Amino acid sequence: MMRSLWTASSGMISQQTNVDTIANNLANVNTVGYKKESAEFKTLLYQTIQEKTTDNNGNPKPTSAQVGLGVRNSAISTYYTQGPLQETGNTYDFAIQGSGFFMIQMPDGSVGYTRSGSFNLSMGSEGMVLATSSGNPVLDVNGNKIVFGKEYDPAKLTVDANGNFCYPDEKNNAQPIDITIGVAQFNNPAGLLKSSDSIVKETAASGEAVWGVNALANANVTIKQGYVEGSNVQTADEMVNLIVAQRAYEMNSKIITASDEMLQQANNLR
Repeated sequence: MMRSLWTASSGMISQQTNVDTIANNLANVNTVGYKKESAEFKTLLYQTIQEKTTDNNGNPKPTSAQVGLGVRNSAISTYYTQGPLQETGNTYDFAIQGSGFFMIQMPDGSVGYTRSGSFNLSMGSEGMVLATSSGNPVLDVNGNKIVFGKEYDPAKLTVDANGNFCYPDEKNNAQPIDITIGVAQFNNPAGLLKSSDSIVKETAASGEAVWGVNALANANVTIKQGYVEGSNVQTADEMVNLIVAQRAYEMNSKIITASDEMLQQANNLR
């Protein structure tokens, strides 16, 4: 009975983490570029009660007697599936259709990666800098800040499907200006380290970032101007998962109550 108390408590702790993960998904259902997370579980160690079991005649049985000691969270996986594209009409909103991440220069000089393409122009000493809402510069395919000189009218800049910035010539035809939005890809995006503002960082589990992978090199990756990528969270699915997690938590709590009642009856034996 004491074993059942600890086993059930491990189930309650694990399901609480599951509920926390679902709550985070629902909280970010409208967050641009957010990717759904899912809690995964694994069993704990087993306790062997009998290595060899026999029947009444002493004949060995083909199975041993082992009791599980509960469950724990093994991982919280992120699903980098394509989210719906939402039209905003803003000139400096961009969405990646396909795999990949925008590259952002962090305050400490490192490179962060994000699927959120809601950018703005920030006035700097070098010119107009394409930056996130937090003021972090967006990088091009060469890992440099995207800066536009004073000769460019911000309202006339456009971006083609390959991520190339274009500006109209004398005949009002859009021409590339040798600036391309940088897109990075990873062999294992699920291994990326998450931080605030929808920024992820490279880790040993994710592998090194492959820079400069854009629509010119990968036909499955395109840039959409005037769009942002919405969250890939499905509210209905998350509500069903929440009900399942709540019922699992409730069943584990009932196991604790039943074990407590059994211990109480044992203590009251005369």
